Amino acid sequence: MKVYLDNGATTMTDPQVSDTMAKYFTEVYGNASSLHSFGKSAKEALDISRRIIADSFNADSREIIFTSGGTESDNLAIKGVARALKDKGNHIITSKIEHPAVLNSCKSLEKEGFRITYLDVDENAFIDLNQLKESITAETILVTLMHANNEVGTIQPIRRIGQICKDNNIIFHTDAVQSYTKVDIDTKKIPVDLISISSHKIHGPKGVGALYIKKGTPLTKLSDGGSHEFDVRAGTENISGIVGFAKSVDLSTPEHIKLQNRLKDQLIDGIQRSIPDTVLNGPRDNRLCSNINISFRYIEGESLLMHLDMKEIAVSTGSACSSKKLEPSHVLLAMGIRPEHAHGSIRFTISRFTTKEEIDYTIDTLKPIVEKLRAISPLK
Repeated sequence: MKVYLDNGATTMTDPQVSDTMAKYFTEVYGNASSLHSFGKSAKEALDISRRIIADSFNADSREIIFTSGGTESDNLAIKGVARALKDKGNHIITSKIEHPAVLNSCKSLEKEGFRITYLDVDENAFIDLNQLKESITAETILVTLMHANNEVGTIQPIRRIGQICKDNNIIFHTDAVQSYTKVDIDTKKIPVDLISISSHKIHGPKGVGALYIKKGTPLTKLSDGGSHEFDVRAGTENISGIVGFAKSVDLSTPEHIKLQNRLKDQLIDGIQRSIPDTVLNGPRDNRLCSNINISFRYIEGESLLMHLDMKEIAVSTGSACSSKKLEPSHVLLAMGIRPEHAHGSIRFTISRFTTKEEIDYTIDTLKPIVEKLRAISPLK
């Protein structure tokens, strides 16, 4: 049995999505900026897709900008706001557990003279709202905090974070790449100015994402060229990818979330019942329906990953964007987890295509592998 449990890295493109995309490669292939009928057909598809994604946020269509993915959306949001408001202030607040696209954007801005505050998190990866309030100064122009963590699934209280930012007249950006379509975000109820999302995390194609930009949010564009995407992001739109993205949003349902929550609980309970010295990293509640991060004491996560791969079970150690590094996860270290336990962590991420049988197979396969690795481990 082949089991794919690395959906936090990327997901299978839903066959209905790829079927929908097909004609935009060979039939409706015009440039959406062209005035002829081919271009008008592409523009119509672009407008419909933008409306679908805007509706998912209860937003206006002109507040959605299409990008190449979550990383570009994060860069555009953070650098765009920082550069637009640099005359007002130079202070940005983020956290120690953000995605590399956010952390490295902030590090890049530090070289430009911006000052960054990196908030701490507790043992379950939640930020301290009091520390956030205390970190705000007259120079603070932007708060960028992820909605749900990509490694341990912690869902931050973005409504309360957004209200703090609103009360202090500060722009609030959230990376919702992992949470989008899994946790509701209503821009009319949550004070948020920018939201980054990505297609390939929700069974859409790779290479396409979007950035919600609330009307009136100051932002300097990063790419020069044509006036595409309301003159915010230059470059010919990826119509086939955008159509696929919108279709993947259309296909997402509350039933999928319920299914994933059941499978998540099945996997957590099954591992902890059958394998001693295992610890769930992150909270049991206020956690993404798709995320399970477990530390297996006394063994290396890389060894466990490779043994599972030989059994055709795909998982990851830490986030996919940094899993080839030998350093322990920056998220787990920020949570106060010891380096040797962080090294023994495995991230299992499920999708709506995951089955109960696959979870059973994974639990049954894990136990003898862990026992074998512990028997030869110098860590025990």
